[in-house]
Amino acid sequence: MFVSIRIPLRRGKSARQQLEESGLFDEYRTKFPYNPAAKFLPRNEQSEVPLTFDPDTTYYGEIGIGTPPQFFKVLFDTGSSDLWVPSVSCTSSACDQHAKFSSSASSTFEAGTKTFRLSYYSGYVAGSTGYELIKISDLYVAHQIFGLTETEATFLGSVPWDGILGLAFPGLSHEGGTPLFNNLWNQGKIPQNMFSMYLSSSVEGSMLMLGGMDSSYYTGSINWIPLYKATNFWNIQIQSITINGNTVACSGSCEASVDSGTSFITGPSKDINNINGWLGTSANQYGEAVVSCSNTDLLPDIMFNIDGYSFALPPSAYVIKSASGCRTGFAGVPGPWILGEVFMRQFYTVFDVNNSRVGFAQAV
Repeated sequence: MFVSIRIPLRRGKSARQQLEESGLFDEYRTKFPYNPAAKFLPRNEQSEVPLTFDPDTTYYGEIGIGTPPQFFKVLFDTGSSDLWVPSVSCTSSACDQHAKFSSSASSTFEAGTKTFRLSYYSGYVAGSTGYELIKISDLYVAHQIFGLTETEATFLGSVPWDGILGLAFPGLSHEGGTPLFNNLWNQGKIPQNMFSMYLSSSVEGSMLMLGGMDSSYYTGSINWIPLYKATNFWNIQIQSITINGNTVACSGSCEASVDSGTSFITGPSKDINNINGWLGTSANQYGEAVVSCSNTDLLPDIMFNIDGYSFALPPSAYVIKSASGCRTGFAGVPGPWILGEVFMRQFYTVFDVNNSRVGFAQAV
């Protein structure tokens, strides 16, 4: 019998924590501006996709590549469609902090003809492509295209994962192949053409399910939202965002991408500033919205009104606590709205490829 496969996700130490501990966060924050929306903006250059320095993304799971398998920690990213990991021929210092793939140590490796490059304002990932046998939980995906980085932007040295496994749609692939999840389905390895994610706020306990969902991770029923417009992203339409019945953002509806590869909820600065204003925040030196840690439970719920459903985000979900204090999980950046980890920790999320829809249910 087919069953969906479960990949435990771990919440590692964020780049922000590592860089704060080594006193480098100020330098990196200035050098690599935070703009997670860049990857969702229209593309001029088809061979490049912006790669954002997001210092707070922390979830990763393990996959094996090659025969015998070489293991890598990857960020499962619903905002991109390519799989890439560092290669042994990577010359950047960032690669030295991570596992590196050796094609000569695998009996199933086939070299690809394409190069790939994922661009970034101040750096990029670039390298070659290949085809390999990928082990994911107990399943194997044959002849999967993937990228082998030979140069990487410095900031990747501080992230807790080695590479990225994209879970968006095939039209977004820069390597020009079929993404891994689509191959799992095409090769008849999973029972349903869907996957789901549970993101826990603790180090252990998060889970990615490929091929189905698990009701033990949520309460109540799943509310299904149709995908909005035919894009290659997991985009939905939000009707409004309200606090105590007042529309505070997204007046007259807005488009949003559900993205496990972005840590915060981001949107146009005007709207985000309005939300943060309602929460009584002040700005720190990075322009982040800071709140007092002592009275966060007095803050209001923020309601996301989507397709006739109301999803309440309590302060316990949107206030981020760190060694340097408390800030909100709302960031203003140019580009579309993104519902990142801050939203997905509160709501178990199902990505249903077959029916072009996303499901949200209250996470346990």
